Amino acid sequence: MGAVYNIYLVFCVYLFLSKSSSLSLSCKLRRQFHLNGLHKAGDVVFGGVLKIHYISVFPENKFTSEPQDPTCEGFDTQGFRQAMTMVFAVDEINRNSNLLPNVTLGYSLYDDCGALVTGFRAALVLASGQEEQFLLKENCSGTPSVVGIVGDAYSTVSIAISSVLGLFRLPMVSHFATCSCLSDRQRFPSFFRTIPSDAFQVRAMIQILKHFGWTWVGLLVSDDDYGLNVARSFPSDLAQSGGGCLAYSEVLPWDSDSNKLRKIVHLIKTSTARVVMVFAHDSHMSELMEEVVRQNVTDRQWIASEAWTTATALQTPHLMPYLRGTLGIAIRRGEIAGLRDFLLRIRPDQNDNNIHGNSMAEVTQFWEYTFQCRFAPPPAGWIETGGTLCTGQEDIENVETEFLDVSKLRPEYNVYKAVYAMAYALDDMLQCKPGRGPFSRNSCANRQTMEPWQVVHYLQTVNFTTTFGDEVSFDENGDVLPIYDVMNWLWLPDGRTKIQNVGEVKRSAKGEELKLDEDKIFWNFESREPPRSVCSESCPPGTRMARKKGQPECCFDCIPCSEGKISNTNDSMECTSCPEDFWSSPQHDHCVPKKTEFLSYHEPLGICLTTTSLFGTFVCVIVLVIFTYHRSTPMVRANNSELSFLLLVSLKLCFLCSLLFIGRPRLWTCQLRHAAFGISFVLCVSCILVKTMVVLAVFKASKPGGGASLKWFGAVQQRGTVLVLTSIQAAICIAWLVSASPAPHKNTQYHNDKIVYECVVGSTVGFAVLLGYIGLLAILSFLLAFLARNLPDNFNEAKLITFSMLIFCAVWVAFVPAYVNSPGKYADAVEVFAILASSFGLLVALFGPKCYIILLRPERNTKKAIMGRGTAKS
Repeated sequence: MGAVYNIYLVFCVYLFLSKSSSLSLSCKLRRQFHLNGLHKAGDVVFGGVLKIHYISVFPENKFTSEPQDPTCEGFDTQGFRQAMTMVFAVDEINRNSNLLPNVTLGYSLYDDCGALVTGFRAALVLASGQEEQFLLKENCSGTPSVVGIVGDAYSTVSIAISSVLGLFRLPMVSHFATCSCLSDRQRFPSFFRTIPSDAFQVRAMIQILKHFGWTWVGLLVSDDDYGLNVARSFPSDLAQSGGGCLAYSEVLPWDSDSNKLRKIVHLIKTSTARVVMVFAHDSHMSELMEEVVRQNVTDRQWIASEAWTTATALQTPHLMPYLRGTLGIAIRRGEIAGLRDFLLRIRPDQNDNNIHGNSMAEVTQFWEYTFQCRFAPPPAGWIETGGTLCTGQEDIENVETEFLDVSKLRPEYNVYKAVYAMAYALDDMLQCKPGRGPFSRNSCANRQTMEPWQVVHYLQTVNFTTTFGDEVSFDENGDVLPIYDVMNWLWLPDGRTKIQNVGEVKRSAKGEELKLDEDKIFWNFESREPPRSVCSESCPPGTRMARKKGQPECCFDCIPCSEGKISNTNDSMECTSCPEDFWSSPQHDHCVPKKTEFLSYHEPLGICLTTTSLFGTFVCVIVLVIFTYHRSTPMVRANNSELSFLLLVSLKLCFLCSLLFIGRPRLWTCQLRHAAFGISFVLCVSCILVKTMVVLAVFKASKPGGGASLKWFGAVQQRGTVLVLTSIQAAICIAWLVSASPAPHKNTQYHNDKIVYECVVGSTVGFAVLLGYIGLLAILSFLLAFLARNLPDNFNEAKLITFSMLIFCAVWVAFVPAYVNSPGKYADAVEVFAILASSFGLLVALFGPKCYIILLRPERNTKKAIMGRGTAKS
């Protein structure tokens, strides 16, 4: 790389030095900057750009266009301690025989005075040197005055400096610049940092928000690269993490615009977001909090970025009633052994070579600021106003100052790591074995001719562990392994402020890992509990979120799930349908098995039908016992007693087959119920039909010339007729079962929340044929009985058969529409009722009168009584 490291400071001219045409190339410094700094010579020099003062004052010069050097005001004790930490680290490395042996490190450290232009000038001075004029080598190359720069603290200054230094691959290691844009290796190829980037800081903040369930937050950022980059990335990162959304996002002004601050604080006060995140510097926060106090904005949880988490300027009795309980993330705290003793040795009268610069200006200013005195000669009027003179012998341990407080080293620890990172990189480079180097032809760099890009190479691969136990290495973007401490602000009863460590957040293989000790956290609320900060309360199970139109996604209504759908988690986006056999619970938060419905033995309707069926069976048995006991009487023997017994058995089967329609449908009950019903009723009606035919035949035979008809109605023929008629029904049932067998079915069409168990007939045609065959026989029996209704009463069963068949047909004609229009179990109940009604009709109509005569009018149960009246009429 070329040695002309800054095109803004140096320019090359060709000078004709003699009348001979010999030509030499030289560079001349365009102008000399007068900057405050600390310097120490060495074999290798480390540069530094740190903030020792926080105000730059530029004098107005109306008579020249030449830029004037600023004066620095506002001494920054913490910044000075960071500078002294760099000096200490260099001194410690020089005393370490294991690191950079035979190499003496020096430093050239400048004060950026908190201004971009001053920091930029300092970086250019470090890169180009301060020599008035120097000759370049023949190839116009050379070595820069420093091998690398530690700093700057501000992201904006670091961006400006690194943009130029990156052109020449001069390494820069920042201890405090967090802008995620600096991770862009295309724009900043030589930038490194020992502080996590804002990208990780944002994700760390989001982890805290998610941990406490804060989904509705406000965001305030500073009007610089540090804040504006956060404002651009935070909403998308928050949305991707599912952690919530922003109630508002505002930029804090640099110029203390009171109107703008008033509007911002009013927005904070009126917003429903109770958590306010601030990515800004302590100077912004001071101005903001003054307005917060004026408007008395309480009941807010402040979340601090690392830029002001540990800022002592905000820890005042005036602001602490509003800021106590603040949660923030801070740079990793470290311990540096020996630093306090080193700081105690810093005096303006010291004569060693550890520190020297512009007449020890920084050390002198530190001394005057700490002891509120002035070295001679004092300013005019200083003594008269009660001021004291500094002697240089004051005891710094007797003064209350944060300078000696090394228990909370955070930026200082990062400075310490940055110096050591460059030292280890330089050590690795100098230990390179010739022929095994990482550069062209396996070459190595050497101290005399090393190039900045070679230092960048070794910085990229550096890996070491500090004495505090922290591992330091850089990823491909120059970012250090990220880790933050989580801090909580306490205001103690004695008026002191304490910022305590309550956890940490770091990157692990699983992502951002947050660890919190919640018992230690102080909350600035009456409940002493974490606040709720949500736009809409979480939707409980059983509801779904419906986003409010025109509002962020965190603002929503909770809509109850519709019937048959559930949500079993909080904040469900959709309700899910229950499986087919399940239904939503009353709370719609889980699925429950659907209620099953069938004609059960345990419900009142089932009990009534079962009782009636068994009662009918019992009556049949009683009648059968009566007929068996009186089987020799004329009343039983009349008109083929065998058919009467068969009819009673078939009626008993009719009553019993109704039980197959009660209970949970199963395959065998579905197949058997209609077959049993069909065959039983055909058997019953067949017996009645044959009895009717026998009655007609007997009376026909009683007429002259009608005796021949009886030979067709003997006992064998009667049994055969019944058997044939019943076999036809059996064949119909077999064909039906084989072709399209009835089967149990879960019907969900009747009720959404119920499963109706029913038997589907399988084949409607089969069922129709079965009922049609029964109806055909019944109608035929009814017609024949109707024709015989006027035969002599004593012998005439025809009237009873006619009446019974009339009941039977009426029941089954009414059954068809009732069955079709009855859902679920009620269809089975209708069929059972039809079976029982028709069976009772037949039983009572056919056997009631006979039992009455047998049991109550035995005098009429004689052959003479049965035949006599008929004879008289004949």
